[in-house]
Amino acid sequence: MVANLNDIKNKMSQKKVAIAGLGGLGSNIAVMLARTGIGELLLIDFDVITESNLNRQHYNLSHLGVKKTIALKEQIEKINPKVKVITKDLKITKENVKEIFKNYDIVCEAFDTPEDKAMLVNMLLEDGKTKIISASGISGYNDANKIKTTQKFNNLYICGDPDINDDNNSNFLAPRVTICAGHQANMALKLLLE
Repeated sequence: MVANLNDIKNKMSQKKVAIAGLGGLGSNIAVMLARTGIGELLLIDFDVITESNLNRQHYNLSHLGVKKTIALKEQIEKINPKVKVITKDLKITKENVKEIFKNYDIVCEAFDTPEDKAMLVNMLLEDGKTKIISASGISGYNDANKIKTTQKFNNLYICGDPDINDDNNSNFLAPRVTICAGHQANMALKLLLE
């Protein structure tokens, strides 16, 4: 276990994490990891920032219409210019997922749809070495204390509220989304420092 803040920052500066999806979860995870002093972030998304999503994403009005990868890279460079930020503007598919993440020990899944989440998790679990930190059950404004991190398999961690079905409650609001993103960033930090 790393003892103090300087030790944590030194160790984190040698680590790298990939984030798949840069919306409410991914943008907040990236900023939290940048603040911990992560050495490298791979940020992947193909979308632009829209006003309807600003209620939960780590962007502002000046970013409207800008690619999420571009806006988030700019933010991280202002927060911590020591972080190496690599961006990819593309959609992750079954055909490219293994190649994209082959050099990353930890991947934070931050997709919107259950189908995309399942595809990413299943494809990465096949290699047996990538640690995946996924999210589910974060919608609404229910009790935030129900959001937890659980280890499902050897390399799969799920953050969220197991009693919430996001399909039945499509209101994604900043508090629970950000809390879940905090769980994902914290799990990445824990895995990297152990």
